[in-house]
Amino acid sequence: MATISDNSIRAIKQRFGIVGESPALIAAIRRAMLVAPIDLSVLIIGESGSGKEHFPKIIHESGSRKHKKYIAVNCGAIPEGTIDSELFGHVKGSFTGAIADHKGYFEEADGGVIFLDEVAEMPMSTQARLLRVLENGEYLRVGDSTVRKTNIRVVAATNKDMLKAVKEGKFREDLYYRLSTVQINVPPLRDRGDDIVLLSRLFLRNFINENRTSEVTLTDDAQRMLKAYHWPGNVRQLKSVIEQVALFEAGNTVDAATLSQYMPSNRETALTVQSQPNFDYNAEREQLFTLILSMRAEIEALKKRMDGVGTTSHVSSSVHELKRESNPLLELGGNAGEMNMASPYRNMQRETQELGHVDEVSAMDVEGETVKTLDETERETIENALRRNHGRRKLTAQELNISERTLYRKIKQYNLERQ
Repeated sequence: MATISDNSIRAIKQRFGIVGESPALIAAIRRAMLVAPIDLSVLIIGESGSGKEHFPKIIHESGSRKHKKYIAVNCGAIPEGTIDSELFGHVKGSFTGAIADHKGYFEEADGGVIFLDEVAEMPMSTQARLLRVLENGEYLRVGDSTVRKTNIRVVAATNKDMLKAVKEGKFREDLYYRLSTVQINVPPLRDRGDDIVLLSRLFLRNFINENRTSEVTLTDDAQRMLKAYHWPGNVRQLKSVIEQVALFEAGNTVDAATLSQYMPSNRETALTVQSQPNFDYNAEREQLFTLILSMRAEIEALKKRMDGVGTTSHVSSSVHELKRESNPLLELGGNAGEMNMASPYRNMQRETQELGHVDEVSAMDVEGETVKTLDETERETIENALRRNHGRRKLTAQELNISERTLYRKIKQYNLERQ
C-alpha cells in the first residue's frame, strides 16, 4: 500500500491554505492523496463550512487528470427545472428559450474532474441520469435522442446523512454506493481542538494585515471559550466572529468576558441540542402549525361576530376570549412569551409543503395588536437570519435548516436580494 509522507501532507496544506494539525483532519488529507491517482468516484462527507471544498481540488491536482479541466457545481443552487440542462446540455428547441444547442458541464469537463457539491439536493430524475454517466459514461442532452459519451471523474460532497436520505427515498441507493466508492469524512471544527486557536490567529493576522488595524491579543480564557463553543457554522462562523473582534477590539487584549459579546447568541441552544439528540422538533413544529391554524379559525369566527355586534363592550369581551382560546401559551404565565420559537420555525416552509397549503392568516388590528401573516413572519425570519450571517446565504440556509435552492427562491419572492 502506498504511503503518504508527513512532508507531502505539509506541502498539500500549504498549497491549498489548509490550517490545522488535528488527527482527523490529517487523516482526511492523507485519504484524499491516496485515492487521487486512482480513477474512483469519491464522496466527501462533512458539515457546511467545514472545508469540504478543499478535498476535490486536492484529488484533482494530485491525480492523473490535473492538466484537464476542473469544474465545481453547486447542485443546491441550480433550480430543479434547469439542472438537467446545466449538467448534460440541451438541444435547440427542447424547451422555451432554448434558442441554440448548449453544452453541459459533463461535456465541458470531458477528460477532467467534476465536483458536485450538495449532491443530496439533486432531484431524483437527475440522479438517474448521473447514475448512467457513472456506470458507462453515457448521457443524453435534454431534448436529444443521440447518446453521447464522456470520460470524467466525479467527486461529490454533501452535509446530509446520505443513508438516512436513502432510507427516506430521497436519494437513490444504487447511486449512493456508486458515488461513495471511496468516502472521505471531513471533521467539524468542534472536533479539531487546538486547530480552533490556530485558525483564530490566522484570521486575526489576515484581517489586521489587509485592513492595517492594530494588533489584537486573545487571552488564555478567551481561547478556551473558543475551543469550548460548538461552532455549528464551522470555519466560516469562526472567521465571522474573529473578524468582528479584530475590527471592534483593535489594539486591545480580549478576554473571555469581552469575547462573549461577539459569540453567537444561540450558544446555549446549540450546546443543548447537541447534548439532547433525541429531542423531537418535528412534534414541536406540528404543535406550532396546529396553533397557527387554530388561531386563524378563531380570527375568522371573531370577524363574523364583530360584523354582527355593534357594542364596544361585546367586542372587547370577544377579543379577550379569543386571546385565551387561541393562544394557550398565555395560560402559562407572564414568561410564556419568552419561549424560543426559532427552532420549530426553522423548517416552516418544508413542513408547510408536507401539511398542504396553509392560507395566510388575515392581518387585523385587535385592541392595537397586529396579527402578522405567515408570509410576513417568514420574510422577517429570513431577513433577520441573513442579517445575522452578514448576507452569507449558505450559512443562512443552514441556520434555517433549508436548502440553498429554497432560500434563493424565498429571497427573490420577498425581494431580499440586497440583504
